[in-house]
Amino acid sequence: MPVRVDAQELNRLLELTPPDQNVMLVGRHGIGKSQIIADHFRRRSMEVVSFFLGQMSDPGDLIGLPHKDPASGRTEFLPPYWWPDEGQPIVLFLDELNRARPEILQAVMELALNKTLAGKRLPAGSVIVSAVNEGDEYQLTDLDPALVSRFNLYEFAPTVDDWLLWAHGAGIDRRVVEFVQSQPAFLDGPVGADGQQESHWMSGLMKTPDRRGWERVSKLIESIPTLESGHIKLVAGIVGSAAATAFGKSVANPLPVSPEEVLLRWEQHVAVLQSMSLADILRLNEQMLSWIASGKCPGASEELARDGLTEYLKLLRRRELEEAVAHLLSLMEKPRFEPAMAFVAQSVSLSQWLANYMESVRIE
Repeated sequence: MPVRVDAQELNRLLELTPPDQNVMLVGRHGIGKSQIIADHFRRRSMEVVSFFLGQMSDPGDLIGLPHKDPASGRTEFLPPYWWPDEGQPIVLFLDELNRARPEILQAVMELALNKTLAGKRLPAGSVIVSAVNEGDEYQLTDLDPALVSRFNLYEFAPTVDDWLLWAHGAGIDRRVVEFVQSQPAFLDGPVGADGQQESHWMSGLMKTPDRRGWERVSKLIESIPTLESGHIKLVAGIVGSAAATAFGKSVANPLPVSPEEVLLRWEQHVAVLQSMSLADILRLNEQMLSWIASGKCPGASEELARDGLTEYLKLLRRRELEEAVAHLLSLMEKPRFEPAMAFVAQSVSLSQWLANYMESVRIE
């Protein structure tokens, strides 16, 4: 079995892997492989060229088309449309590798061996990353072990925390984020009527939720303030009936206040926070830290947000919601929320308040 990595680990291994070594990711569809690859290398100012090999019927799209050189009389291949100009290194992302036709795989073997196609070498520093689907629901091609041996192999298994952090930064609709936060079993794969992840993948035309689907749901509902039964049916076509039904129940009971409202407009929402249940406060804790960790707070408002967080913590203590304070502090210790911890540490008064709180807890 290949070693398993989450989103943070994948970004790190992409940084550490030298360009002359190829990377292969194993995982089911819709978990964000292509998105992470694209985002990672674009941050490094590298162009990412993606191919969905399972949908490619003609290797000419990959290697270019043959023509006869009038000077030599020999057949040569014209550079394909995606071939880099000016010798700039690129990233080739070869998705659905184990759904490709044999003639496509032959071209991939040449790429994996020496970074060449039809005799043309990719610019120095170019990177090759492939992705393969895994599961009984796919029609797959067995890969030649000689081809697999040319890749560093990893199973990509992003966590729910990975997705939630990304979702806050990407502007995914708040209702979708709240739902996944409260019922994470519905993020990926089939879920039974009891809300538990099923142990096998369904095949055929059974619609099940995935990360790509929830992004589509967000785009669908972002301009619809109140969802009706017809909207939930539309959602069911994207993530399946079980997930849509649970989502419909969730949006019928949203949190009355957002992280931005609490942290940046504290005075206007104190009364709401006074009446919120402990369960809703715990949901709000995670959303606030996600909002901070994902960099959503405008730079000019950071001090205001730190002041808002201090007032929020003081309110929890006045309400004697010690469990909620402890919950917030325990969340800060998770790797996902490291940026939030750094955010808090920049405030002397907030850091001092937390230190005093921890001391009082030890004394008590």
